[in-house]
Amino acid sequence: MAIIAIGADHAGYSLKERLKTWLAADGHRILDHGTHSSESVDYPDYAAAVAEAVRAGDAEWGILVCGSGIGMAMAANKVAGVRAAVATDPGVARLSRQHNDANVLALGARLMTPAHALAVVQAWLATPFEGGRHARRVDKLAQLDAARKEHAVDAAAG
Repeated sequence: MAIIAIGADHAGYSLKERLKTWLAADGHRILDHGTHSSESVDYPDYAAAVAEAVRAGDAEWGILVCGSGIGMAMAANKVAGVRAAVATDPGVARLSRQHNDANVLALGARLMTPAHALAVVQAWLATPFEGGRHARRVDKLAQLDAARKEHAVDAAAG
């Protein structure tokens, strides 16, 4: 089974805890990057922690949960090599893996029941990347990451 980094803000805390239990029961190893309560926090902190774990290879996959999934995905996608996708149903989850090789899944706790969220996660984890014509497009995403990094180095040099 996979090593999965998971994180949530206060809105996603309860769903994160349920997902952890279900994923562990399926044999996955879970790296919990917080939050650890429903007290208000800033979602970018938790998205960055999960995205960095995926980027560094400490986790094969990342799962993020906030109210809508949108903020978490935006923050995670700032980390080079991360392809975070918001999925609201199993079909979108499958497409994010098949066509985009998404390595981070973002969920909206306010938009789905826990059972629906589990179905989305299960579809996402079970779906392989198709490669082929999609690999060319994913390679272009990596090129955008490299260009962003090069631009940052140039800007820092002055």
